[in-house]
Amino acid sequence: MQERHDSDVLVIGSGIAGLYYSLQVAQYGTVAIVTKKRAVDSATNWAQGGIAAVLDNRDSFEAHARDTINAGAGLCREEVVRRVVERGPAMIDQLLKLGADFDAPSADSARSDLAFDLGQEGGHTHRRILHHRDTTGQEIERALIARVRAHPNITLFETHCAVDLLTAQRAGLAGAERALGAYVLDADSGRVHRFCAHVTMLATGGAGKVYLYTSNPDIASGDGMAMAYRAGASLSNMEFVQFHPTCLYHPLAKSFLISEAVRGEGGILRTAAGDPFMERYHEMKDLAPRDVVARAIDTELKRSGDDSAFLDITHRDADFLRERFPNIYARCKQFGFDLTEEPIPVVPAAHYWCGGVRTDMAGETDLPNLFAAGEVACTGLHGANRLASNSLLEALVFAHAAAEATGRRLGDLSREPIEVPAWEEGDATESEEAVVITQNWDEIRRLMWNYVGIVRSDRRLERARRRIELLRGEITEYYWDWKLTPDLIELRNLATVAQLVIESAALRCESRGLHYNVDHPDRDDEHFMRETIVCR
Repeated sequence: MQERHDSDVLVIGSGIAGLYYSLQVAQYGTVAIVTKKRAVDSATNWAQGGIAAVLDNRDSFEAHARDTINAGAGLCREEVVRRVVERGPAMIDQLLKLGADFDAPSADSARSDLAFDLGQEGGHTHRRILHHRDTTGQEIERALIARVRAHPNITLFETHCAVDLLTAQRAGLAGAERALGAYVLDADSGRVHRFCAHVTMLATGGAGKVYLYTSNPDIASGDGMAMAYRAGASLSNMEFVQFHPTCLYHPLAKSFLISEAVRGEGGILRTAAGDPFMERYHEMKDLAPRDVVARAIDTELKRSGDDSAFLDITHRDADFLRERFPNIYARCKQFGFDLTEEPIPVVPAAHYWCGGVRTDMAGETDLPNLFAAGEVACTGLHGANRLASNSLLEALVFAHAAAEATGRRLGDLSREPIEVPAWEEGDATESEEAVVITQNWDEIRRLMWNYVGIVRSDRRLERARRRIELLRGEITEYYWDWKLTPDLIELRNLATVAQLVIESAALRCESRGLHYNVDHPDRDDEHFMRETIVCR
């Protein structure tokens, strides 16, 4: 029996954007949160470095905005940048009120007069990164989850995987096209239920699993981007995929991220022979923006044939490193590396999507009543390259704006029950060929890594386009013949996201920020100082 769940607001995703939005919007009505794993399985929970905000009188909003715009390579929306930067202190205050904790400066710190210990990361000209050791995202998630679970207006549905957005057109309803909730698979029962809502928030995170090597959790399969695209919303700047320069290189580490904060505290990138190399690529050396550092490592590895570069911070005090980076220290030790005594092997891995579902200043997409916040969204803050630790701040600012807009929207709606059809399962049967999923999944991730990775070319992109068309055809046929599983839903979404990245990359015949094409190595402001927009 298919169930129906009604609420004023449906939130898909349980990272910082979805949880904070839910807490803010719950004052206006009932909220249902669906998340496909446990609530704490999110990219937020994996965020090590911290959250950027101007809290030092030696720093300024102007400097933070300038650093963001410089990193964004000409494509940041300046109005968005200034809104996010200037809201930083207020957002930190909100997190503190919700119970989050950030590190205070030590007694011997050079700035013991400040309330918080502020770190520095690549692209930042000042120390402005608040952190909770090296598990900042986990600390924020802990505080928000506790509040969400205790809130009487919020219901949390774990192990529920969104399949497709419900829209007026799909439901056969009269009037303007608008979002009405989503079809959602209950992974435990195998049933698809209707989650009907007057306003829907996408907070599903990124799509790192579209690449062979990623720093992202397993849930990062681009679900929100793919669902929004299928529902008719516009996506923007999908070619700008940020590769984190430093993930631990070890066959069992699953690309464990080594935070940029390690370089912020003095870490030096070296070749296998021990030579520092970043001075050859950027005046900021090891604190250069991430796109520069990732390409530099990629270039050095291709030149030398080595398997990895090495990150060396052995010149810093060992006790300081163990205190500042307890999680990284312990994880490296687990794989046989002691960062206090030896350089650790690192390689780039897919990390963050600067593009996504296009939103306005209130976080609303061009599909009415569908909002998006966090990594799934493209607000215009990051442009062609995200400045380190701006993402958690962006998620908070736009979740807050979206909650205020949602409150006004709900006040204008009748909130009558929404009539939508039940999910049609048709003649679908249980699959006995799960190998099709794993084969296609592996092929997508490898072709994206090899053809649409850190360095691209016209020929590689054309090869990727032809192959993804064939794969999407196979997946579509399989999708409608067999009963839904979370793996099949994710595979379908990954294929869609891969197609959008390839299409967007092919449209940008220049090199800018995170998009580098050897056939068009120069930046072309005359023709490409604009967003790349794709829609169904």
